[in-house]
Amino acid sequence: MKEIMAILRSTKVNHTKTALTAAGFLGFSCAACLGRGKKLIEPDLLKMIMESGSLPLTAAGETMTEATRLIPKRIFSLIVPDERVRDAVNVIIAVNQTQNPGDGKIFVLPVVESYSVRLGAKADVV
Repeated sequence: MKEIMAILRSTKVNHTKTALTAAGFLGFSCAACLGRGKKLIEPDLLKMIMESGSLPLTAAGETMTEATRLIPKRIFSLIVPDERVRDAVNVIIAVNQTQNPGDGKIFVLPVVESYSVRLGAKADVV
């Protein structure tokens, strides 16, 4: 079993839920979060921003805030059998890919065990 964790644009939540459900992935979680990618910025510019504590109220200042601003995102998490990982990843990519920075990131992690809270016993993951 694997966990697929996808950090996506908040505007794509409904499309992603619909596509995952249509593809047979009925169980998943989604939560709001804030984050940012690795957008490149000049080191000297970043140092100036961090040291000054304030940003200029200009177009250049707005651009500089991109280095430190956190953007609203959504995290989807679903547990799938190993043989369905590629299917789930492809569904998520198909719905969320715009070819623009900020489309998101998908991580695949191993799931070692799961337990039923209700029963208090080891459970089948899916």
